[in-house]
Amino acid sequence: MLTTTLAALCLAVLPPAASAIPAAFPSPAAGSTLGAPSPATDVTPGARAPAPGISSGALPSAPGITSRALTSAPGVTFRALPPAAEITPAQVDAYVADYQEKTGLPGVAVAITKGTRVIHARGYGTTASGAPVTADTPMAVASVSKSFTSLAVMQLVEKGVVELDRPVRGYLPEFAMADPRAAAITVRQLLHQTSGMDDTTFHEKSLPQPDSLKGAVARLRDAKLAAAPGTAFSYHNTNYQVAARLVEVVSGEPFAAYLKRHVFGPLGMRHSTTIDTERDLPDSARGHLVFLGHAFAMPEPAGFGNGSGGVLSSASDMARWLIAQNGGILSPASVKELRTPSKQNDSYALGWSLGTTKRGTPVIGHGGDLFTSTAEQLLIPGSGYGIAVTANTGMAFDDSSTLLDGLVAMIEGGTPEDPSSPYLATDVVFALLTLATVGLAVRGVVRSRRWAARRTGWGRLWVLPSLAPLALCAAVVPIFRVLARGSDIMWIQVAYLYPSFMLWLVTAAAAGVIVTAVRLSR
Repeated sequence: MLTTTLAALCLAVLPPAASAIPAAFPSPAAGSTLGAPSPATDVTPGARAPAPGISSGALPSAPGITSRALTSAPGVTFRALPPAAEITPAQVDAYVADYQEKTGLPGVAVAITKGTRVIHARGYGTTASGAPVTADTPMAVASVSKSFTSLAVMQLVEKGVVELDRPVRGYLPEFAMADPRAAAITVRQLLHQTSGMDDTTFHEKSLPQPDSLKGAVARLRDAKLAAAPGTAFSYHNTNYQVAARLVEVVSGEPFAAYLKRHVFGPLGMRHSTTIDTERDLPDSARGHLVFLGHAFAMPEPAGFGNGSGGVLSSASDMARWLIAQNGGILSPASVKELRTPSKQNDSYALGWSLGTTKRGTPVIGHGGDLFTSTAEQLLIPGSGYGIAVTANTGMAFDDSSTLLDGLVAMIEGGTPEDPSSPYLATDVVFALLTLATVGLAVRGVVRSRRWAARRTGWGRLWVLPSLAPLALCAAVVPIFRVLARGSDIMWIQVAYLYPSFMLWLVTAAAAGVIVTAVRLSR
């Protein structure tokens, strides 16, 4: 009966087949404002005091940054929204403080701009090391980084040294795969995520991780494509790692140096950089898992993310980045390219996602997920608003997306929804199951002689069901991949996504092995 219950609960907590949850330095293509909302975790209340921030004013101008209207993508019309009362710093502070009090979110950074003005840029709460989060605290923006990579590529396009529709190999001879079709992959297809590369044929997360962009490209030599280039969309971080390596080779500069010189520097983003792996994360960019209503600082699982998810930035810097999207850093033609989706996916452009708010307002954005932190950016061209949120809890809790939805609701004259609370109850259930499993294991060991005395010969095979949790523990990754339609993941990453379930499963597996060994030894 215990084995049957375990199997049923496993199927209940694993993700549905429609969800493909990425792993280290990952991100879904869009946050909840651009798609289906994800519930936030409910944890023990504990409000954090806001840190000093930047409010209501223009940022110091950066060279070459001017105000210019966003260019709409084909099929998307950005109309000016009716006049509405402008959101205020006090409203933002009150909302974030209330959210932290209700959820226990340890730290978050928020930037809100309108046109060329900063409405608010502020940090709240604390980092994983206990330091205050301020407007200048660098935090991981995860796959929001893809927008920076696509911008870097477009800068090279504007200089005439790269063409979007030419094969990647013409600029990056080292790009080779064990599939002749790879020679036809174009630069645009990398950025559109239509290259044909996919988790199902290249396990980018569970393979040994590289430590450089050159290494990220080199490990593709034995990989094959899942589809012909330009025929199917598949969100795959390696696309952007190859694109970032292309920037390195064509420009002659390391990717981090390129961004500093051509993006961060010109925009005045003094607290931003890009990193290679989780080992490079500073204390300010490390995050948490939430268990039984409490946030616990945890190391990010191993993963390579430069180009696809390695940018670190602050609230004040993200405000500058949002303002730059109004024009000046690229020509209108290049901005239009960035916001033009592919035929294979009409909601994903070049490092940006296209969608609408819950009220139907057209928006442009991108989400970012690590296992210990999340981020969101959003542009509302019709009203000129830009929003960026970075939270130091992982993708399982989706705090940055929930906060973004609330801020969008406030901007549109609505009221944010109260955070939902499904995870505390789940944690309590699995914590009780863990205690019950330990108790049953102790009982099984104590009564092992009686069990052995009643069973001889083939009858001892009745001990085998006790090993079912061990089998499930070993099979959890393949099960996940089937349910998530081939998405790649490592065992430790499953544990980060479902900590209370995995704690129980590991406990049940250990208990089963111990009880089996003791019974068979009698």
